[in-house]
Amino acid sequence: MSELNLAVESKNISLDLATKMLVAAKAKGEELGMNFSIAIVDKPGNLKAFSAMDNAPVLSLEIAQNKAFSAAAYNRPTHEWYDRLKDDPPLLNGIVHTNRLVIFGGGYPIKLGDELIGGIGVSGGHYTHDMQVCEAALAVIEDLISVKE
Repeated sequence: MSELNLAVESKNISLDLATKMLVAAKAKGEELGMNFSIAIVDKPGNLKAFSAMDNAPVLSLEIAQNKAFSAAAYNRPTHEWYDRLKDDPPLLNGIVHTNRLVIFGGGYPIKLGDELIGGIGVSGGHYTHDMQVCEAALAVIEDLISVKE
């Protein structure tokens, strides 16, 4: 009888990468002339790094963290939820009561290749602005990968 493999190897976002992503997100916020809260969580959804720009809206602190959690927990960008749910009233009206789930833009899974390593959430502007800030932070990963190649 063969041995059971009881360990599973899994990657997770490092503090170093999370910090680089925060810097890029903040720079995009400054470019947009808006103040954002930026949250990065690890693969299981635990807060890894967080920054609230000066004068970021108070509600944005919690929303950014919930967007990051939603993106990591469901391995999908938060902006994809509404289109998936809008034509299903029972699900739409029920799932919005799920603790920490956000169904509008500004949260993205963080991946290395196809593997989920965390999530990023941004709040402070219209969700389209929040998405732009997330995308600027995610570009850090692409830049790091292209440098290694």
